[in-house]
Amino acid sequence: MTKKVTQTSYALYRRNMIFRIKCCSLLILFLLWLIATLFTGYHQLAGWPLMLFFVVLAMVFRNSSVLKGFSFTVMIFAAVSFAMYYPAHFVQIGNFKLSKLIIPLLQFIMFGMGSELSLKELITVAKKPKNILVGTICHYTIMPLVGFTIVNLFNFPKEIAAGILLIGCCPSGLASNVMAYLARANLALSVAITTLSTLLAPLLTPLLMRLLAGKYVTVHFWDMAWDTTRVVIIPIVAGLIFHFLIKGKIRWVDKIMPAVSMIGIALILMVITAAGRDSLLKVGLLLVLAVLIHNLAGYTLGYWISRLLGIKEKDCRTISLEVGMQNGGLASGLALLMGGMATIGLAPAVFGPLMNITGSSLATWWHGKLPPEDVEELKVQTATNQHV
Repeated sequence: MTKKVTQTSYALYRRNMIFRIKCCSLLILFLLWLIATLFTGYHQLAGWPLMLFFVVLAMVFRNSSVLKGFSFTVMIFAAVSFAMYYPAHFVQIGNFKLSKLIIPLLQFIMFGMGSELSLKELITVAKKPKNILVGTICHYTIMPLVGFTIVNLFNFPKEIAAGILLIGCCPSGLASNVMAYLARANLALSVAITTLSTLLAPLLTPLLMRLLAGKYVTVHFWDMAWDTTRVVIIPIVAGLIFHFLIKGKIRWVDKIMPAVSMIGIALILMVITAAGRDSLLKVGLLLVLAVLIHNLAGYTLGYWISRLLGIKEKDCRTISLEVGMQNGGLASGLALLMGGMATIGLAPAVFGPLMNITGSSLATWWHGKLPPEDVEELKVQTATNQHV
């Protein structure tokens, strides 16, 4: 028996080594191909080796017990880099604009997340409004004030500064719900904070913009309320119904839902990146640095303020993501209404893809680390099963 186990372990080790050697060979090949395209002037061909390099690197990470959690993040880099090089393929096919896919994809992702919820979890969250209020208050204080600080430190031109403040004054984005789902955070709390912050946006976004940016932003409450309902609430309710009626009865559906959600995120990022490519190429490194600081400060302050208030780890993760991730789509739309898409809209155009890369990285890292409360629950379940 021991001999068979040893042989099996050796065979598995040998297969892993062969796989890694092949992947390393491909990584070197794609890297050389990339360098060749850059030095020979064929820049338009560089997107293929760059994308393939990231794909193979993701496969290597996936095969590693230590780096496995970051494979999705690397795939995001592959998707974004390919969309940057070949945006035409992700903007329009024939007469159909691919941006029309974003809402259905988000709805499907929300449905997938709703299928992981239960009415019991939502009722539990509703009975503890403290964390919802903490998350919402942190969101509408931390991000606007950090944006205001950054604008004054970097001394940006007026309209660029307004764009940074605009992204900081918007409600939390739908992507935060996706990242909370991936980060083993409190999804029900995430949805509650996103919904509340969005409902408050018609009042708080223009008020904060007027106070901090000196400009008044008109927000149509009912349009925003309906958009929130059809993109978030209705799909999640459908997911809850699915959870109640079908969850666990069709195993292959349960297995593919997370994978389909990840593919959906990648497709959304590719479409958004392709649409904003020209703006992204015109943005200076200083603005990228400012937006990155803004985003990371939101995660950090949201998490540690929650910890100082004695909130559980799972909810701290949720509030961190809710504070750091903004509704970039709404910010871009408001910039367009203000007549400054090419100037005020630059910060939202950068913040969106950057937020998804940092958010997916953080969520992937947290995914590999069970919250203490989940560990305790798992121990109790294991002890109960052993007792039975």
